[in-house]
Amino acid sequence: MTTESPRWFTSSYSNNGGACVEVAVNLAVSRGVVPVRDSKSTDGPVLDLPACSFASFVAGVKAGEFGGV
Repeated sequence: MTTESPRWFTSSYSNNGGACVEVAVNLAVSRGVVPVRDSKSTDGPVLDLPACSFASFVAGVKAGEFGGV
């Protein structure tokens, strides 16, 4: 059992007044998940996404599959 803690960070593009999410990709290899949380509510709920699903999401964003923001 691993006791590694999430190391949270926001994107360098997240300078938008706090409407962003934080991710902890350091757990992708050891636990197979990428935790995601609301940056305004760091004590709130955390969504643990399967690492492969998060990687697919990021690839889709980079490919422009979700349109402009």
